[in-house]
Amino acid sequence: MSSPEIFHWPVRVYWEDTDGGGVVYYANYLRFLERCRTEWLRSRGLSQQSLSLEQGIQFMVLNVNVDYRAPARLDDALVVTCQAVPETRTTARFAQRIFRDGAEPLLLVEASVRIVCVDARTLRPKRIAEYIP
Repeated sequence: MSSPEIFHWPVRVYWEDTDGGGVVYYANYLRFLERCRTEWLRSRGLSQQSLSLEQGIQFMVLNVNVDYRAPARLDDALVVTCQAVPETRTTARFAQRIFRDGAEPLLLVEASVRIVCVDARTLRPKRIAEYIP
């Protein structure tokens, strides 16, 4: 699994993402991070569904560390980033950030997400490099 580039994915904050005060509910940032990782895979010509059905692998989250720095609000344009950092034959860490988009982007969230590649049938660890260019 190579990891030189930082992938960027734009997203808008919708009503369903917010709490009663129009601020993004903290758990919804995890959804933005997950979707960015999925779009990172798509940018490499892969999908989670095809990897599962054709290659027999899935990715599972092992650990998430999130630092919330500033709130996002209803209608904000955000940019979510991810950069894959290979660790072992079966694990990788994604360095991820969420920014409020604009002339001077503001860092809202910083996260580290550790994943493991597993056999879709047995859920036992499986080598990543064979499947992710």
